[in-house]
Order: sequence, then C-alpha cells, then structure tokens
Amino acid sequence: MTKLSVNINKIATLRNSRGGDTPNVMQVAKDVQRFGAHGVTIHPRPDERHIRYQDARDLKPIVYTEYNIEGNPVQKFIDLVLEVKPTQVTLVPDADDAITSNAGWDTIKNKDFLIEVIQEFKRNNIRTSIFVDPVLSMIEGAKITGTDRIELYTEEFAHQYSLGNKAGINSYVEAAILSNQLEMGVNAGHDLSLDNIQFLKENIPGLLEVSIGHALISESLYLGIENVVNMYLHKLK
Repeated sequence: MTKLSVNINKIATLRNSRGGDTPNVMQVAKDVQRFGAHGVTIHPRPDERHIRYQDARDLKPIVYTEYNIEGNPVQKFIDLVLEVKPTQVTLVPDADDAITSNAGWDTIKNKDFLIEVIQEFKRNNIRTSIFVDPVLSMIEGAKITGTDRIELYTEEFAHQYSLGNKAGINSYVEAAILSNQLEMGVNAGHDLSLDNIQFLKENIPGLLEVSIGHALISESLYLGIENVVNMYLHKLK
C-alpha cells in the first residue's frame, strides 16, 4: 500500500488568519493519525505564514507515525530539521515569496549544494527526499546527490488529468521506473486529490508515499476529515 502523509499547512493557515489557536494544529495532527494516516507533513516557510517553526518542534512528540518536514534548505531550515530530527526531510527549491511549490530542483546545476546538505541530514539519520520534475536527466542528477528518495512534482499530471488527458502521466511513469532502477524510493505530491489519486497510484510503479494537503483539507470541509482520510486510504491500497 502507498502511504498517505497528510500535509497540515492549511490548518495552520486558517489558525493564523484569526490568531489564537483554533483550529488546533496539534489536535489535527493527532486526529489524522488516529484516522489512519501513515504520516504528517509540514512545510514551514521563512515568513511562517502557515506552519511556524515552533509548530515543527511542538509536533515532534505528537507525530508517532512518519514525520516529514518539507522546505528550502536555507540555514534556518537546516538548523530546524537537525534539531527536530523528523523521519524524513523533503528538499524543495521554494523562493521566499512563493505562494506554493512551483518547480522541482535542477539537480545538475545544484548538485554540489544538494550533496552537501543531504550528507549532513544523513549523518543525523534523517531520510532524505528531493522534489523533482519528471525529467529523466533530473532523476539521474538526483541519484548523484545521494538522496534516499525523490518526490515527483505532480502539478502538471493533475492539470492534464483534469483535462481528460490521461497520457499526461507518461513522463511520471518513466521517471518512477528510472528512479526504481537507480534504487531511489519514489514519493509524489502537489495537487493530488480524491479525483486523481487512484489513477496515479495504479500507474506509478513502486510509489511509496504521497503527501496531500490542500485538496484533502478542502474536501474535508464537505465530507469531514475522518471520512476523507479513509477515502484516500481506500484508493491507495
């Protein structure tokens, strides 16, 4: 079964919009695990506009499944990850002002930087994953960095699927096959939803984990978070 990691950034966004502590990020993390999710993902950004750095620390004793922290490995982020020591760190090349992640790494151009950062995390027994587009040269470049896994950036797949173009998954399949051949695990994330998740799961070989936040939380407004978590789990079997 492909594991489901629930990204709870949107819960923090809602909390921060009003101040105070409602909805409670810690309680939601407890709940999604209780409902069956295999992990919790957060993506702190430098301006802390949703998940705060202190949230990352406070979540450490609460997340008893897999704890995945995503972000751009600036020094402040690196220090946070080394302090918290999550199960996995996913490196994402976000600009400071990015609304959301919008590109994978150029693993060739950034090879030396990624090697250095990944080595530091692995010395601390933190599993590493890097966010990449489904481009074979970028997958090959990822292997050179020493990363344990890649996370396929699935926005374009989701867009093509919404247009009825199921062939939009082909480059992702090829990328996953190559990653498997190179002995790197395959994760996926971005714009995945109840509409497209089963098709992705059925076609990506060796898909280990998906990280889903925006769609899952949005769907939960209508269907309830416990119900939605279990709907994803059913589709990921």
